[in-house]
Amino acid sequence: MKPLENLNFKNRFIDLGGEYYQAKNPVPAEDPYLVSFNAEGAALIDLDPAESRRPEFVQYMSGNKPLPGAQPLAMAYSGFQFGVYNSQLGDGRGLLLGEVENQKGEKWDIYLKGSGQTRFCRGFDGRATLRSSIREYLGQEALAGLGIPTTRSLAIVGIRELIYRERPELPAVLVRLARSHIRFGNFDYFHYTNRPEKVAELADHVIQVHLPHLADQPEKYRLFFRFVIDRTAYLIASWQAAGFAHGVMNTDNMSILGDCFDYGPFGFMDRFKSGFVPNHSDIHGRYSYDRQPEIGHWNLAKLGETLTSLIAPNILQEELEKYQVAFNGYNSQMTAQKLGLSLIDS
Repeated sequence: MKPLENLNFKNRFIDLGGEYYQAKNPVPAEDPYLVSFNAEGAALIDLDPAESRRPEFVQYMSGNKPLPGAQPLAMAYSGFQFGVYNSQLGDGRGLLLGEVENQKGEKWDIYLKGSGQTRFCRGFDGRATLRSSIREYLGQEALAGLGIPTTRSLAIVGIRELIYRERPELPAVLVRLARSHIRFGNFDYFHYTNRPEKVAELADHVIQVHLPHLADQPEKYRLFFRFVIDRTAYLIASWQAAGFAHGVMNTDNMSILGDCFDYGPFGFMDRFKSGFVPNHSDIHGRYSYDRQPEIGHWNLAKLGETLTSLIAPNILQEELEKYQVAFNGYNSQMTAQKLGLSLIDS
């Protein structure tokens, strides 16, 4: 296990260049304090849990002190929100510090959510509430405990000041860990600004970092899309089996690696209700529990549209048709496991 100053940073996303992000330091936080530390999260990045007791820990994780090896940046992306394209997104209140590779060769991003304004903040204050940070932290750990692919957290750091939402709130920084922070929305951003060469660079980056076995394949982009389809089908089948509704399945909240990402108004059902909607602002029930498989397909179709400069439309459609088959297979398997049954291939 390592001290904070010796984490094995790689930071490959920054090599893509400034069109993909804004290099930015965190906004200083007033008198930060540790709210919670996750030893399981620390193990993912080979961090000695005793580091949480050092005074420097909250200074690093609040963004008040630069973490050695980190190169903070706010990622550029756009996305379809409730079915409508929004070009004005991006990391408005968070910064990717960098990517750490652990002794197993696993890659984990360290991200500060609530670290202050960036050029993508759209007039907001750049802070996260303590209440929402605790909720995301607990949601991540609940899904991880259920074996569902998800982002994790290293810590929550509180800030001794007030921010204003519907009422005054305490702010915090959530230290999020993710295998990648690349979203469907990163691809949306370059496709809808007519920069197909950047879409190709981004796809190559994902392949090189996360799917290196595809790098020399003649149909690497097709296989990349197939991978995203399969992992998305698995994730949503996992949600359905657990009675979980994400609440905001916008394309900017869809992980390219198929992990549960950006917890907002999510919820678990106490009693089964197919039309369960945890998000009170979703008045039409677009992201209801029973529509999640359909929305997964819709989001993948939108991702496919961003790849039309790399993959022929008929091939994209062929791959997209595999989604329902994959989802049905995973869903049947997980449902059978819940009931203690074995599936027999027909």
